[in-house]
Amino acid sequence: MRPAPPISVQQWTRALSRWDVLAVLLVLSILIFFAEASRNLLQPTAELQRTPISLEPTHLPEYAARTTLRMLLALGLSLVFTFTYATLAAKSKRAEVLLVPLLDILQSVPILGFVSVTVVFFMSLAPGRVLGAEFAAIFAIFTSQAWNMAFSFYQSLRTVPTELVEVSRTFRLSGFFVVASEAINVGDTTIMLPGMGSYIALAIEQRSLAAVGWAIGTMLVVILIYDQLLFRPLVAWADRFRFEQEVGVAPPKSWVLSTLRRSGVVATLIRPLSVAWQRSFQMPPLGAGSKLARARSQERPSWSDRGWTALIVTIAALALWQVGRFILAGVSLTDVGKAVLLGLATLTRVIVLISLASLIWVPIGVWVGTRPRAARIFQPVAQFLAAFPANLLFPVVVSAIVVLKLNPDIWLSPLMILGTQWYILFNVIAGATAIPSELRDCGTNLGVCGWLWWRKIALPAVFPYYVTGAITASGGSWNASIVAEVASWGDERLQAYGLGAYIAQATEAGDFHRIVLGIAVMSLFVVVINRTFWRPLYRYAERKFRLG
Repeated sequence: MRPAPPISVQQWTRALSRWDVLAVLLVLSILIFFAEASRNLLQPTAELQRTPISLEPTHLPEYAARTTLRMLLALGLSLVFTFTYATLAAKSKRAEVLLVPLLDILQSVPILGFVSVTVVFFMSLAPGRVLGAEFAAIFAIFTSQAWNMAFSFYQSLRTVPTELVEVSRTFRLSGFFVVASEAINVGDTTIMLPGMGSYIALAIEQRSLAAVGWAIGTMLVVILIYDQLLFRPLVAWADRFRFEQEVGVAPPKSWVLSTLRRSGVVATLIRPLSVAWQRSFQMPPLGAGSKLARARSQERPSWSDRGWTALIVTIAALALWQVGRFILAGVSLTDVGKAVLLGLATLTRVIVLISLASLIWVPIGVWVGTRPRAARIFQPVAQFLAAFPANLLFPVVVSAIVVLKLNPDIWLSPLMILGTQWYILFNVIAGATAIPSELRDCGTNLGVCGWLWWRKIALPAVFPYYVTGAITASGGSWNASIVAEVASWGDERLQAYGLGAYIAQATEAGDFHRIVLGIAVMSLFVVVINRTFWRPLYRYAERKFRLG
C-alpha cells in the first residue's frame, strides 16, 4: 500500500475553499433555525394563554419559523413512512392484501377526524406542556400528506421504472390544512399554537385584510426558501436517476447542491456514510434464493395465504362491528340516512370538480412536461399555488357570495379542489417528462400530430400517472370538503349542503358519535369508489401502458 503524503497546516489552510466556508455557514444557519424554532416546546400550555396570537407583522418571522419546523418534521416522518410502507406493499403480495386497502381507508379519513380523535392522546404524552399540542399539530400535517406520498411511491414501484421517477414531485407540500393543525378546536379544547395557521385563522376571525395580505407575503417568502433549500436541490439531485438526457437541454441546477458537492469539509464528514451506502449495494436481496417458490405460490394460493386472508377479514369485521356499535349508541338510523344523503351531495361535487380539473390540467401538464425550459418557469409558480392555503381566499369568496347573492352549495365547491388539483398536474407533468425522446422523435418523423398524437403517444404515456394523481386528488377533495363546505369571514358564515360541513359542525360541538359517523360514511364512500372505479382503472393502466 502506498503511504499517504503528510498534510501540513498550510496545505489544510489552502484546502479550505470558499465553498467550505459557504457550506459551513449554511449548515450552521439551519442548526440555529432548528434551535430557535424549538426553544419554547417545553414551556407550560398556560403560556399560550398569556401570550396569545398577535396580528402584528413583527411576529410573522417567528410564526413562519414554527410552522416551517412542524412541516419539516412532518415531512421527515412522511418520508420514513412512505419508503417503508409503500415498499412493503409493493414487494410483498401478502402484505399488499392488507396495506393497500388500509391505505385507502387512511386516505379517506378527514384531517379533522384524526385531530379530534388523537388530540387528547397527544396532549397526554406531555401533560401541561406545549409539546403535546405540537405532537398533535405535526401528526395532523403528517396525515395530510403521508397517505398520498405512500400511494404515489407504491404506484411508481409497480408501474414505472425507478430511473424515471421524479422523486421531488412527491414531496410537494400543501398549506391547505395548516390552519386546522395549528388552530385546534375540538369541543371544549381550544389551542392556538404560534404559527402561520393560527395567524390566518385569527385574521379571518377579525376580518383583517391587512393581516391576510401579510400572511400571503410571508407564505410566498417561506415557499421561495423551501424551493431554494429543499425542492430545487432535490430536483437537481434526482436528475441523476433520469433514464435518458435530451440533447441541448441543460440539467437542473441548485446552488445549495453545488455548494455541498464542492465542499471538502462536507465530503469528509459524509464519507463514512457514503462508504456504508455503497457497501449495501453488494448485499444480496432478502429472499433471493426463493424466487421460484414465490413465483409458484403466486400461481396457486397456499393454505397460509388463505389463512392470512381469513385473519384480515376477521379483524376487519370486528373493527366494523365496534365502530357500528359506538355510532348506533349515540345516533339513530335517521342520522345515518342523513349522513349518507350528505355524502351523495359531496360525491357529486367531487366528480364534477375532478372532471373539470382533468380537462384543464392534463393538456397543460403534457405541454409543460414535454418542454423542459417551460417547466423551469412554470413549476415554481405551480409550487406556490399548490402550497397556497385556500383559507386565504375565504374573504373574497364569502364576500362575493353575500354581495352577489350566489348559492353557497355551488360556489363554495371550487374551494375543495384548490389544494388537490395539483396532484393531477404534477403527476401528468412527471408522465410527460418520462416519455422517451425516441418515441417523440418517431412520432415527429412519421408526421403524427394533432389528435392522433394525443391518442397514440401523449395520453397513453401519461395515463398511469394521471390515474395516480386523480386518485389522490379525489381523496384529497373529500378531505378538503370539511374546510371548503363551511367558510367564514368574521361574523359571516356560509355553509354548503354536504358531508364535510356535517363533520365540521360535529367537531366544533365535540359530538364524537356524529364525528365517527361522518368519518365512517366518508371512508365508506371513498373506499367503495376506489375499489369499484379507480382500482380497476389503475390495474388497466398498469397492464396496458407501462413503460419498461
